[in-house]
Amino acid sequence: MIRPMIATAALVLATTTACGAGADAAGDEAAVDGFPVTIDNCGVEVSLDAPPERVVMLKSAAVPYLHALGVMDRVVARAGDYPDDYYDAETQAELDDIPLLTDEMDTSGHLQISKEIVIGEEPDLVLGEVENLSRDTLDAVDIKLLEEPAMCAEGVADPGFDDVYSQLETYGKVFDREDEATKAVADLRERVTDLEAKKVGEGRTAAVLYPTVGGGVTYAYGTRSMAHPQLEAAGFEDVFADVDERVFEVSTEDLLERDPDVIILLHNTGDPKEVEESVTQLAGAEDLTAVRNGDVMAQLFNFTEPPSALSVDGLERIIDRFGK
Repeated sequence: MIRPMIATAALVLATTTACGAGADAAGDEAAVDGFPVTIDNCGVEVSLDAPPERVVMLKSAAVPYLHALGVMDRVVARAGDYPDDYYDAETQAELDDIPLLTDEMDTSGHLQISKEIVIGEEPDLVLGEVENLSRDTLDAVDIKLLEEPAMCAEGVADPGFDDVYSQLETYGKVFDREDEATKAVADLRERVTDLEAKKVGEGRTAAVLYPTVGGGVTYAYGTRSMAHPQLEAAGFEDVFADVDERVFEVSTEDLLERDPDVIILLHNTGDPKEVEESVTQLAGAEDLTAVRNGDVMAQLFNFTEPPSALSVDGLERIIDRFGK
């Protein structure tokens, strides 16, 4: 079952209208109905006086939301990695029309971009925080920043598909597209309900991992990640359901002890076969039920994390792969 969203503090909407003493009967011509909008994002209040017109994306997580709302034309520049496999033809065409500032990443997958390049685009909103371009830096030049709640430092205590719906509604408020958000949420709810009914994983256990290709640390995802409700929605029992963390290092010994029937491997780039080999070639991996039965699946990261419409696509892919 899909868990109800418990931690709404990560993203609380509060809409206020300007009605100060100075407002006359004619009103303020520059004002937009329903604005300013104030959002609690990563524990910080972000106020927007009007729907953003110049958006810079530093992470790809917002793409499915903006596409659903029909506001991709507000994005004037993007940076980072946007794998083609995530998007349908229409969304890809929208992305192709947006200039790419850089896709340079460091060895840990963090975007490398200078603040001067981003500020030079004169955005009124930046989506996605990166290490060398903080919220405080952008605030100093009056540029607003929004981060996906699951990627905030405190994360989301009990993530689920309700967080996807909530974030769609949030972007609907931000871009003054509430009707579009309502419809998109209804469509996603129906998809998730239909997918849940299939319960392809019933009677089987599963784990979601993030391996280091070429050798190194293997990470696993616990109940504070979208991996957990995604597995539950597919009908699997999560072998890491007892771990109250988003992501953590896991040893081969622990993995062997939990011995999942199915393993899903998240990755950002690279050949899926190499991602699978990073686990199947671990010492003792041949004793894992998932490896022995060939039930190992590589999946692009955003099909699971953070919560978004892509998480629904990822759920569908899992069901298609492991359906009986």
